Amino acid sequence: MGKNKKERLNVVYSTNKDFDYDYDEEFEEETLEPEDQDLRVQIDRKNRKGKEATLVTGFIGSDEDLKDLGKTLKSKCGVGGTAKDGEILIQGNHKEKVYNLLLDMGYKVKKAGGN
Repeated sequence: MGKNKKERLNVVYSTNKDFDYDYDEEFEEETLEPEDQDLRVQIDRKNRKGKEATLVTGFIGSDEDLKDLGKTLKSKCGVGGTAKDGEILIQGNHKEKVYNLLLDMGYKVKKAGGN
């Protein structure tokens, strides 16, 4: 990503030959280690026309790491889903399987809700 004049903040000119512009960097949350995560696995039926989905919430970390975990879970369950906004949604009722997969990966995880 190229740095241009529009991205320079509050500096017009500097006589310091070693001066480097400060740029606003997007803050990306650091991903906690699996044993430090506090995940919840539950079945979600809201806004799904009666269809069940397995929902994993509580992930703290980067979007890329969330998507990687979601991809792994979807692959192991053999179904589709999404991973965004700190949540992983797996199509269908895979609560037990997802719970056990997360435990095997070293995550601290609890079952939430009924079923």
